[in-house]
Amino acid sequence: MLRSALATMPCICLLLAGCGGGLNSNNSSGSGTPPTASQKIKHIVVIMQENRTTDNLFNGFPGADTVQSGSSYGKTVTLQAVPFEQGTDVDHSHTGWWTDWDNGLMDGFTHKNVTYPAPNFPYAYVPQSETVPYWKLAEAFTFGDRMFQSNTGPSFVAHQYMIAGQSATADENPTDTPWGCDGPATNRVALLGPNGTDLPGVFPCFDYQTMADILDANGVTWKYYAPADTASGGIWSAYQAIHHIRYGSDWTNNVISPNTQVLDDIQNGILAQVTWIVPAASYSDHAGAGLTDEGPDWVASIVNEIGASQYWDSTVIFISWDDWGGWYDHVNPPQVDAMGLGFRVPLIVVSPYAKHGYISHVDHEFSGFLRYTEEVFNLPNLGTRDVSADDFADCFDYTQTPQPYTQIPVTFTAEHFKKEPLSGPPDND
Repeated sequence: MLRSALATMPCICLLLAGCGGGLNSNNSSGSGTPPTASQKIKHIVVIMQENRTTDNLFNGFPGADTVQSGSSYGKTVTLQAVPFEQGTDVDHSHTGWWTDWDNGLMDGFTHKNVTYPAPNFPYAYVPQSETVPYWKLAEAFTFGDRMFQSNTGPSFVAHQYMIAGQSATADENPTDTPWGCDGPATNRVALLGPNGTDLPGVFPCFDYQTMADILDANGVTWKYYAPADTASGGIWSAYQAIHHIRYGSDWTNNVISPNTQVLDDIQNGILAQVTWIVPAASYSDHAGAGLTDEGPDWVASIVNEIGASQYWDSTVIFISWDDWGGWYDHVNPPQVDAMGLGFRVPLIVVSPYAKHGYISHVDHEFSGFLRYTEEVFNLPNLGTRDVSADDFADCFDYTQTPQPYTQIPVTFTAEHFKKEPLSGPPDND
């Protein structure tokens, strides 16, 4: 579906939280040296939505690099409006990515011999009327128009980069659910082959080090909020595929389902220092039958809860989308290694220390969330893509005095999402 140094990092969550008081625009040492992230940030929240490119979801956003037309096999195509709830899911496999990319020509998104509801269907954008909360957050804080997904393939791999900066060269989604160690014995995930091909798959249960291991070893609290997989009885968490997490105490204590529990935890004053949040299907922004346009309200509701909480003054919330979802984007992504980077996805950085009304044109990727966390909490690195990833430094001004958060108007509130029936994971293809 469609990038750094060490310091101290608080909490990963795409929500703005505050830890403690007395924040001001001066270095606490009084030396006159500019304050750093490790002095100001105590909580990091990463909110990861699904399957959208920058041209698709933020088309026409002021100051951002977006286009209204693209190239399809050498012919100019005007982008068409396609709402969230339109039921067609577009190919976003690793092999499909190579077709879309077409050796950097960025003109293969239509996929020859594929039937779509309309000609050149993947050349599309979501109407702004459906994305108002996203635009309001991006206008008030920082928007990144050079955020690239870490991998050239779908969600399973993208979420591994979000927690570990690698995927052991897995490049597709697993063949069955749950996506990980609880899956049936026949479950397989393809490995990266040459020139856009897949190699025979392996059982999708790995044992490499993740950010959770570094956080545990250094006494930094964390939570990963994920929906239940209603079909298999599992949980749609990236940690499902990490053997020592899935079969250790972290699975019981730190992998939380339902994902809506995060709303209660914020309200009850128990936000972890680092938080990951992934959506249920209906409000994921993923294209597909039975889905809705509630994703912007879901994200804004989380941010609103943080903004109204004790955490606001010390939190940074990173909001992004895990892959391109098959939708068109015109920017040829940098190729940093055999696995990526993939196509552009949107980025919103929300924090009292995020630059206001700022467009970041710096190259970023999901492993940068790990880099930023390492710096904030003075942690060792994983030795994976986090080492070279950008740390979002251009997005922040830590000399700012935190101002009260202004609530984003929503139609569907936090209470709505807490009561909404389970809809399972968004990405099962």
